Amino acid sequence: MKEFDYTIIGGGCAGLSLAYELEIHNKLRDKTLAIIEPRLEYKRDKSWSFWKTVDHNFEDCVKKNWKNFSINIPNKTKYLECNKLPYQSIDSGLFYKKINSTLKQNQNISFYKDINEISLNNSFIFNSVSSIETGEIKLWQHFKGIEIETTKNVFDDEIVNLMDFDCQQLDSVHFFYTLPYEKNKALVETTWLSCMSNDLEIDYDEQLKNYIENRLNIKNYKINYKEKGAIPLFAPSNINEKNKINIGTAGGMTRLSTGYAFLNIQEHSRFIRENIENIKNVQKYEISKKYKFLDKIFLRVLRKHPKEMPNIFFKMFNNSPEVVIKFLSNKSSIFEDLLIILKMPKWLFIKALLK
Repeated sequence: MKEFDYTIIGGGCAGLSLAYELEIHNKLRDKTLAIIEPRLEYKRDKSWSFWKTVDHNFEDCVKKNWKNFSINIPNKTKYLECNKLPYQSIDSGLFYKKINSTLKQNQNISFYKDINEISLNNSFIFNSVSSIETGEIKLWQHFKGIEIETTKNVFDDEIVNLMDFDCQQLDSVHFFYTLPYEKNKALVETTWLSCMSNDLEIDYDEQLKNYIENRLNIKNYKINYKEKGAIPLFAPSNINEKNKINIGTAGGMTRLSTGYAFLNIQEHSRFIRENIENIKNVQKYEISKKYKFLDKIFLRVLRKHPKEMPNIFFKMFNNSPEVVIKFLSNKSSIFEDLLIILKMPKWLFIKALLK
């Protein structure tokens, strides 16, 4: 069987981002790379949205930028603005097309459906496939979104509704999320933070229909696109091995309190590219330990006191938008962390800390 210098297991966001980063910086000019990905075709299947706190390779795949956003709980709404750190949404279809059209020009890069088609004996492996232990009940961010197109202009396409908690909670944390791409086109998503133990939470289609027709008061629309997913809000159980680096969610690049991963993946890819010549000896790249510590406490509170979470998220945004965005994006200073912590209900978080 054929051998390669590098093997990427999983040709999704993390695997393709790394391959592209290596390719555009000429790191594969005299090295071979195998990408293991079982999907039959690449097509739009998800959206990656985040605040742009660092530069990335995919500005031309950004569907839209927003500088305004809102968050609401029953009877209260905050309208916020951040010109320095826009909120961006990337179309996965454009992302896949851009990367694959570049990679196919290099004959040193090959795609395979199954890992058994190649030899791994002398290859350095980058693994993006998470190993998740079964049995223990854990927290997930699970969601379904639909892109709808309306017959009339009904959306303000200059503002994102980041979290609308004015909906049924079912002893979990539930909110709706609206990304208006145009005045008559938007992605509307129902999102849960829960252990996925209540079947009523999974009735996404009915939730979306009810929200669009009764909350947004939109009766005439068509569905252009659907996406669905579940993000683990816990660390994967992948074991570190010699000649192998875990990337993406498998490598701990998902921020556990938010589910954000796209920019962390890009920074990890850049780190690997910068150290590829000495990759066998490079130190492990991680999200800062302070965020892991703060997220652990935050998720304890979420799990024990889900009914309090809409108010907690709402209060978090009593800070300046830039402070909150930097905190949620792993870019905050200690002083900014303190500003966030001071807005939180002290006793709930102290109890979670002492547990």
